[in-house]
Amino acid sequence: MSRSSAISADHKKVFEVPAGLDPLRMPDHIAVIMDGNGRWAKARGLPRIMGHRAGVEALKTTLRLCSDWGIGALTVYAFSTENWSRPGDEVNFLMALFERVLQRELESLQREEVCINFLGDLEALPERLQDLIAEATELTSTNEGIHFNVCTNYGGRRELVLAAQKLAERAAKGDLDPALIDENVFAAELFTSTEVDPDLLIRTSGERRISNFLLWQLAYAEIHVTDVLWPDFDASALTHALLDYQSRCRRFGGLDPIESDHLSS
Repeated sequence: MSRSSAISADHKKVFEVPAGLDPLRMPDHIAVIMDGNGRWAKARGLPRIMGHRAGVEALKTTLRLCSDWGIGALTVYAFSTENWSRPGDEVNFLMALFERVLQRELESLQREEVCINFLGDLEALPERLQDLIAEATELTSTNEGIHFNVCTNYGGRRELVLAAQKLAERAAKGDLDPALIDENVFAAELFTSTEVDPDLLIRTSGERRISNFLLWQLAYAEIHVTDVLWPDFDASALTHALLDYQSRCRRFGGLDPIESDHLSS
């Protein structure tokens, strides 16, 4: 595959990106709703758990590609607050799968300078998984590579409620003047307080909704929906999503340059 080069913001590292992509217009932050594991397995006559295992491999590939192509952050929807309603056997398998993957991949994540973080109500997770999450977060906290955010037992509405509660508690104690609460103050109470908002949301399997994911943070994200099922999401699918992203004119509520020139003439 022909490739072109991109230089990171600090001008210290050159990234190779697929031909056709503008290396200067890569998103800083990509969010992904990884959908379609069950349908992928069903289409092959396999149990759903095999789809989840295949989905882990697709995630590893996507993380590595994002890192290699100079994307600063990847945030994925791994387990939602609504996923507890799935059959108990599947939920238990997913919890065990999270544990096995963390144990198996932590050394590789550390070696590749990945900074991993888990976003959500982690106290509801199995204690062993909580311990592994704490270990992985601490071990990789000073890494200087891609930020890998795993939304686990996460719900966008729940995140907003928790942020509001924290601000209300500070105000009730007299530590915060309610009149000073603005978007920046509110965003500082979110799970993603240390990240820039996503530039691009990718949803696989053709579903056209955001499913309670990053409700605040996706306010101005470009949305790419693909019929590709998550276990089949590969370099080609990611490149297609990035080409779609780079074809957009991001106005953030304003006018694009052509419209602006027309009005001023």
